[in-house]
Amino acid sequence: MTQNSNLKRRVRARAAKTGESYTAALRHIRKIPDVPGSSSIRMAVAQTSLFDDPRDVSALKTSGQEIRHLMCEAHKVGARLIHFPEGATCWPGKRIMSGTGPAEIGPSDWTRFEWETLRNELQATRKLAHKLKLWTVLGAVHQLTSPHRPYNSLYVVSDRGKLVTRYDERLLSNTKISFMYAPGSVPVTFEVDGVRFGCALGMEAHYPEIFMEYEKLNVDCMLFSTAGDGPSNASAFATEILGHASSNSYWASYSTLAPQSPSAPSGVAAPDGQWVAQCPMNGLPAIALADVIIDRENPARPWRRKARADLYTPHQVNNDPRSDSRNQF
Repeated sequence: MTQNSNLKRRVRARAAKTGESYTAALRHIRKIPDVPGSSSIRMAVAQTSLFDDPRDVSALKTSGQEIRHLMCEAHKVGARLIHFPEGATCWPGKRIMSGTGPAEIGPSDWTRFEWETLRNELQATRKLAHKLKLWTVLGAVHQLTSPHRPYNSLYVVSDRGKLVTRYDERLLSNTKISFMYAPGSVPVTFEVDGVRFGCALGMEAHYPEIFMEYEKLNVDCMLFSTAGDGPSNASAFATEILGHASSNSYWASYSTLAPQSPSAPSGVAAPDGQWVAQCPMNGLPAIALADVIIDRENPARPWRRKARADLYTPHQVNNDPRSDSRNQF
């Protein structure tokens, strides 16, 4: 299920031997200091099948069943939160939705969407989140009143089965903004067990300002959900997420649809820009598990904040080296 199975076996073996919790055993093996200001959470990241026809009632129901199956799998291995891709419930095809299509892409006809079926599946998912006490973050189209276009959204469902917040994609692709969705306008954060999460969506991995904004909002872990832009481009998204995790010194979860996985499976990256868990690269729905441990004593993040402020100006000798007469061979 993950590429860190050896580590997990070692942690479980120590926990069984010493009676420690999984997190305590993990701290010992990774030699992470158990400082009072730290927080931790076990989370699962998912990759799901592609369902792109919102007219298909059967497909919408199958999608909901798959999501709930993966939620149960995450619960079995002790996850407190599960993170799903963009369009996990349904990723409407632009040609399927086109009012002038499918030969050409035009404004989407959202009357084609089986909204009632989607609502029923979301309701069943909320009930299961409550039953499992599992925070659930999943991609869905959010309907607005006509004639407004819907949002491309991430729903955040608490362990009580309540919809606590929703993130709407802000920086949309050309097709999305021209023909499909309304843009969102604000960042969204939420907290679980002392860990603060931020949300990003779609193609927003291409925009570092999104991720720097969340760093300023003190997030500990970014949840980035995407449907991808074809398997050939999937690795670019995943690489960008590693870069954002490293440059902002926070955790980052990358959740994508299963067809992207042969190039870039869903995974969780640590603040050092390395994957700590990834789903299989086989094109099938799956989860990967990671223990997100927040070390608030780590100096990297405060230093980078200081460096990005006005740290260097007092030490600069000359702001324009071209004016220095000694600047010659």
